[in-house]
Amino acid sequence: MNNSAASTSSGSGDVPAPRRNSNRPKYSRFTQQELPACKPILTPRWVITVFTLIGVIFVPIGVAALMASNKVVEIVYRYDAVCIHGNTKDEKVAYIQNANTSKTCIITLTVPKDMDQPIYVYYQLDNFYQNHRRYVKSRNDAQLKDSDKANDTSGCDPEKTTPDGSPILPCGLIAWSLFNDTYSFSIGNQNLTVNKVGISWKSDRDHKFGDNVFPRNFQNGTMKGGASLNESIPLSQQEDLIVWMRTAALPTFRKPYGKIEQNLRVNETITVIIQNYYNTYSFSGKKKLVLSTSSWLGGKNDFTGIAYLTIGGLCFFLATAFTVVYLVKPRKLGDPSYLSWNRNPSGH
Repeated sequence: MNNSAASTSSGSGDVPAPRRNSNRPKYSRFTQQELPACKPILTPRWVITVFTLIGVIFVPIGVAALMASNKVVEIVYRYDAVCIHGNTKDEKVAYIQNANTSKTCIITLTVPKDMDQPIYVYYQLDNFYQNHRRYVKSRNDAQLKDSDKANDTSGCDPEKTTPDGSPILPCGLIAWSLFNDTYSFSIGNQNLTVNKVGISWKSDRDHKFGDNVFPRNFQNGTMKGGASLNESIPLSQQEDLIVWMRTAALPTFRKPYGKIEQNLRVNETITVIIQNYYNTYSFSGKKKLVLSTSSWLGGKNDFTGIAYLTIGGLCFFLATAFTVVYLVKPRKLGDPSYLSWNRNPSGH
């Protein structure tokens, strides 16, 4: 009985064979990557031409970038070591934290070359880690933008509320540590006005800080971290705060303080009155005052030009080396018709 059943199923063909499951996709030239494509053959002449072309493009760009950077005039002055009393770290910290001592410091700067307006004023901090994870997270963006969420201080630990439980606006460590050194400039008896309008990103003013959000209970805690804010001015116009809250990626950074819209001439002496309030001494930080002009490339930056010159010079070197090898010991090329995509164009 078993033999006849087996004979019937194999001989008559009435019972279909079980279907084999397969994950193979439906064939198409797209799924099999057989659409027309550029498949260059890297011959010696082609490689030499490409390297030469890159060198021809990159070297002039590098030269132009370096020339633009060299035209930028900078004055950099470190004042944290000058505007302080005390020799040890503890003495310096005690001095800077004492509210009864004068923090006024007067320095003089000499203009090394003619500086055409606008002249940008920056403060530079060294060894200040604004990219620390806890520091970066200590803010509430919704509170900064919307007045209806002024009491929302979630994520602002440890600067959320005052000792009596009132919400702080703006809350968080970033705002609390706002830079508070101030600078005033003069040449002889003439004061140099510092324009502080437009020093922050327009996108930050328009989209991240509300024009109907006002500071409240700021720097009213047991310990004051930095500058205070005018409670009658909305956050969208408090540009020092906006600049500070765009945190820096590296421990050494510069932030704009303002612009001097007046030309300075070589050998002029600038008197700077500094109010040295900001405590960088507790973490061995450094503070510098920077005056700088700009070019079409921005501020002084030799890295861009050096990078372009390095890549362009390397490409010229490789092009020359490949040319010598090609001329001294040429190598016969194979027949491209034997390549797989030429022998089997359909893909089947």
